[in-house]
Amino acid sequence: SVPILIRLFPVLLTKFVYLNFLAFPFFVDFRQPELLLNNTINLYLTTEPGVMVGIWHTVPNSRGAEARGKDQKWYEKALGDDHPVIIYLHGNGGTR
Repeated sequence: SVPILIRLFPVLLTKFVYLNFLAFPFFVDFRQPELLLNNTINLYLTTEPGVMVGIWHTVPNSRGAEARGKDQKWYEKALGDDHPVIIYLHGNGGTR
C-alpha cells in the first residue's frame, strides 16, 4: 500500500525522506540561542525583497570574555573585523 500512496501523492515521499516538518530538539526557541550556546546571538539577513534568513553569529571562545554582555551592534561590528568567518550550512530542516 505504501508504493501506491507514494505514486498517488508524491509529496509524501519528500516529507518522509527529508523530514523537514520535524523540529529537533523539541520545544526549543531557536530565536534565543544565547540560552543554549555561549557567545551567540540571533540575527536576520534580507537576501532579497521579502526573504529574510535567520542566522546565528557565534564568536570563538578566545573572544568570549570580550563578547560577554554585548549587544547586537557589537556582534555586527565583529563580523567586519579581521577575524575569519566560517559559514556552516546546516540543511533544509527549517531550523538552526
